[in-house]
Amino acid sequence: MEQDQRIIVGVYHLSKNFGKHFGLHDINLQVANGEFVFLVGPSGAGKSTLLRMIYMDDFPDAGQVVIGPHVSTRMRAAGIAELRRKTGIVFQDFRLLGDKTVFENVALALKAAGAGLGEIKKQVTEILMRVGLYHKRYDFPHELSGGEQQRVAIARAIANRPAVLLADEPTGNLDAVVTRSILELLFKINAGGTAVLMATHDLELVKSFGQRIIYLEGGRVVKDSEMIYVGDLRKRIDDSLVGRRAERLEERDIRGEREER
Repeated sequence: MEQDQRIIVGVYHLSKNFGKHFGLHDINLQVANGEFVFLVGPSGAGKSTLLRMIYMDDFPDAGQVVIGPHVSTRMRAAGIAELRRKTGIVFQDFRLLGDKTVFENVALALKAAGAGLGEIKKQVTEILMRVGLYHKRYDFPHELSGGEQQRVAIARAIANRPAVLLADEPTGNLDAVVTRSILELLFKINAGGTAVLMATHDLELVKSFGQRIIYLEGGRVVKDSEMIYVGDLRKRIDDSLVGRRAERLEERDIRGEREER
């Protein structure tokens, strides 16, 4: 990692036991500010469980999670509330409030953080313009497509300008075209400085992006690597930082492949 990067998410020797079986076993990983990391594995590999540990919706039986100043072994209710305000979370099923408009769904995140009405109006307007949904601000979730609902969920997640955005299968219910548009949005958010940790089972999709990939299988990290860009999707993403990362990784990855052979 570059020297100006700092670790904002750390998972150390984390284990979670579900009855006779380990949900997670001795997980170790770190995410630095500005990184985009894919967490990949089949259904049941432990991806969602690991994300719950990171945003402290659940706690490990052994090991610990450190996210910013928050340490899982020392957390109290007030600390968890603060953590949630500073950590963006996006789910596969959107989890929008059906009786609230698009504007109101996003505004709730800012209201919970204590923002005033003037600031809320300004911030929500800017965020909805950023995700391309300002024209839908008075619509209710049931009036939106799946992709639009996920964009609202992302807008809500970044409302408080989190240092890290956790996304749990955010494209799992979307078709291929909409999936690409959501990924483009996540890359643009990442280019603005927000670290992204995205869980997905779609390995073939993420191979196209040249980002770091952590492979999870049977509740264990089996590989943690960075892959070079091999597809054409990112040509449509206005993010020179992503391109520079891919160029920087290319020589090293090719050399690694030769050594493995």
